[in-house]
Amino acid sequence: MITWLMYDIKKDKPRGKIAKLCKQAGLYRVQYSVFLGTLDENEKDSLEMQIGELMDEEVDSVYIFPMNKSELKQTVLLGQAFDKKLVTDEVKAMFF
Repeated sequence: MITWLMYDIKKDKPRGKIAKLCKQAGLYRVQYSVFLGTLDENEKDSLEMQIGELMDEEVDSVYIFPMNKSELKQTVLLGQAFDKKLVTDEVKAMFF
C-alpha cells in the first residue's frame, strides 16, 4: 500500500533515528518530516512499533496514512511540492 508518514519530533536524536528508519523501510523523503513510499501491512506495523519506541508520546506526533493509487492521483501538489532530488522516479510516477 502507498503510505505517507509525517512526524513532529521535538528532540534531534530520536528525530534522526526515525528518519533513518523511514529510509530503511524504503520510504522516500518528500519534505523534512514527510515520507512517502510503498509498505505492506507487516512493514507498516514494524515501522510503527519501532517509531513508537523512539518517540515521546507526551510531546511528539507521528501520522501514518495509507492510500491507494487512485487517491494518490487525486492529490494536489502546489509549488515545488517535494524535493525531486530526494524522490525516486517510481514515487514521482505515482503523481502523473
